[in-house]
Amino acid sequence: MTQTKPLYYGKHILAVDDETDVLDTIKEILEEADIDVAADYETASEKIFAIKYDLAILDIMGVNGMKLLEECVQRDIPAVMLTANSLNPESLMDSIKKGAISYLPKEHLSDLDTMINDLIGAQNEGKPTWKLLFERLGNHFNRRFGSSWKEKDKNFWDNFEQNYEISRGIQERLRHNENIIDKGI
Repeated sequence: MTQTKPLYYGKHILAVDDETDVLDTIKEILEEADIDVAADYETASEKIFAIKYDLAILDIMGVNGMKLLEECVQRDIPAVMLTANSLNPESLMDSIKKGAISYLPKEHLSDLDTMINDLIGAQNEGKPTWKLLFERLGNHFNRRFGSSWKEKDKNFWDNFEQNYEISRGIQERLRHNENIIDKGI
């Protein structure tokens, strides 16, 4: 029986978190990838601008993750936001608006390999990565935030759900894509 390699096999991934145990867990879970780590904003920022990563996994708190997300978007590095303390509708919306490809609560860190593999697969097939997240974790968000959590920002969520493929985050990523910039799109 042949075992297929995960889609993240050999990918160069940057993991950023101020908790070394989280970084160790990410390295262990994604052991078949080439993982670089950073425990602070400055180190992570230097790496983002020095190396072309296939993916970045960014903690929101403690490392200025939203600023790092903006830097990843500038460099056309897909980024997944990882959080425990910032798990709220506002940081989820901010992640979408700033161009993250997904958002993962740390309590689901054990599913990171499956999530990353599926996100890479969705990207390879041109499918919306956020749709994948909400299919998997939509009920988690409803339990965590309350069943009517989207009502506070109803216009945003209505528009977002109707337009996964052209969400503002994807548009922001496209604005920085070197293959598109010169084409005036």
